[in-house]
Amino acid sequence: MQITRDEIRNVAIIAHVDHGKTTLVDELLKQSGIFRANQAVQERVMDSGDIERERGITILSKNTAVTYKDTKINIIDTPGHADFGGEVERVLKMVNGVILLVDAFEGPMPQTRFVLQKALDLDLHVVVCINKLDRPAARPVEVEDEVLELLMDLGASDEQLDAPFIYASAREGYAIADLDDEPKDMTPLFEAILKYIPAPTGDPEIGTQVLVSTIDYNEYVGRIGIGKIDNGSLALNQEVLLMNHHDPSKKKKVKISKMYVFDGLKRVEVSSAGVGEIVAVSGIADLHIGDTLCDLDNPDPIPFQKISEPTISMNFVVNDSPLAGQEGDYITSRHLRDRLFRELNTDVSLRVEETDSAECFKVSGRGELHLSVLIEEMRREGFEFAVSKAEVIYKTDERGKKLEPMEIAYVDVADEFSGSVIQALSERKGELQGMSAGNGGTTRLEFAIPSRGLIGFRGNFMTMTKGTGVLNTIFDEYAPYKGDIVFRKQGSLIAFEAGVSVPYGLFSAQQRGTLFIGAGEKVYAGMVIGSCAKPEDIDLNVCKTKHLTNTRSSSADEALTLTPPKILSLEEALEFIDADELLEVTPKSLRIRKRQLDARLRRRESFNKKG
Repeated sequence: MQITRDEIRNVAIIAHVDHGKTTLVDELLKQSGIFRANQAVQERVMDSGDIERERGITILSKNTAVTYKDTKINIIDTPGHADFGGEVERVLKMVNGVILLVDAFEGPMPQTRFVLQKALDLDLHVVVCINKLDRPAARPVEVEDEVLELLMDLGASDEQLDAPFIYASAREGYAIADLDDEPKDMTPLFEAILKYIPAPTGDPEIGTQVLVSTIDYNEYVGRIGIGKIDNGSLALNQEVLLMNHHDPSKKKKVKISKMYVFDGLKRVEVSSAGVGEIVAVSGIADLHIGDTLCDLDNPDPIPFQKISEPTISMNFVVNDSPLAGQEGDYITSRHLRDRLFRELNTDVSLRVEETDSAECFKVSGRGELHLSVLIEEMRREGFEFAVSKAEVIYKTDERGKKLEPMEIAYVDVADEFSGSVIQALSERKGELQGMSAGNGGTTRLEFAIPSRGLIGFRGNFMTMTKGTGVLNTIFDEYAPYKGDIVFRKQGSLIAFEAGVSVPYGLFSAQQRGTLFIGAGEKVYAGMVIGSCAKPEDIDLNVCKTKHLTNTRSSSADEALTLTPPKILSLEEALEFIDADELLEVTPKSLRIRKRQLDARLRRRESFNKKG
């Protein structure tokens, strides 16, 4: 017997990156009375990770719950970056509707299309919220038309096309149902959720069914599985069968030792929960995303949608440079292996494979950002290792033809930069698909481009557009190989001997290109200390001091003027390294080095390749 839980709503907030999802959740939490009146609350309270807070992005989906008019609203804040799309795909299984957030100035963007398509495919109800009304150039009426066009393009049903529109400024803390209304608070959005998002339904009489859609990890209790109770109920100490629809061999009897529901930012322990509740369970060791907790007498696992495959990989290698082990706490292959495989507990889009070498692991993800966030998290935890240049994952079709991943790149640039951007992307095998006038003297370009053409491009792009350009990409399909691309036009400046860099050695080196290090830094033979102005590698001795003589010339004591070095960020270093180089990552340093540190062996290898 199906019942409807009118006192519950389960909703996800989906949007393109930086359209204000996390700020909106902040306001819903504040206005529902979760915080005390005098409580100090930091901005973007849902972005709990350090990297999330620093970069202003959401990486992992977060669960929270608020109460409005005696109705419990479970809210899931999802990431906006395409690299973390796997997070969005799976959490949508827990909800009955979505709030689609769209920037009142930018309108629908590439990731808006991606997340909305996923929601429509699952037949979810949509409430459209046009956010950032307080922006000076906001154009809510035109954006509303653009959203309706997008819904039609994506094949929305009549019911989905009838989606209500709410206009809001999450930063200012208000929402209005009509543009002529007086802004007060978030009440119109709360009302729209109650009215248009269906309450969860299920049969409490038949066996338990809980699909695990998210995994959290806690060092004290281990894995925590989060999912919605589709049917039946769940109670403390209840025995259930752990199964997986796509893996019939998985059938394990487990016991629910702890169970929680969400209340604001807290998890509250409960002894039982019914249909439609989003619960978190702990104490089950072998729990994975996509598993179903089933009734012992009537086991029926729920199918789980396939998560998009990774498109980019890089090798994580044990650090073997002359400076290895001096700055990190975890440096062995066992440490590296355990940490990478532990990441699979929570990241469904990541793949980790062992290679022929015990000291090298192939890690594959959805994009450069996806992998760089993992690298940054590991170095902050005290790990020391090296990574190779990112490479795309190729496939072959039934005729043996090489296929490569293609992306659609949407570029918004000031009109004056459009020519140089078109040229740069064309050199990387990009094909211009469309060009239109944007807002306020900008041009929007749409390119079909191989994923490898975008590796290392963002840094150049920001320089080319003086930091004003916006580049958004989304995976399209695998297509025939487009031909070779020349990635780097500069060579590397390489240290010739080990020691400490001195001003005299650096002064002569800086005339050859741009330095990445300053005086007084440890270097070793084979370490890349800068980029060469020409497309060739040059070995230099930056530890060389000036020979002392008995004669004093008039200019001998003049101070050497050194240009400040270019200190590379993690992303810039990953973009810069070439196929024969590695990035040495430690908690304190980022060093680029040649794979082969010995200059003679490097020359021999390069001669053999040419031969």
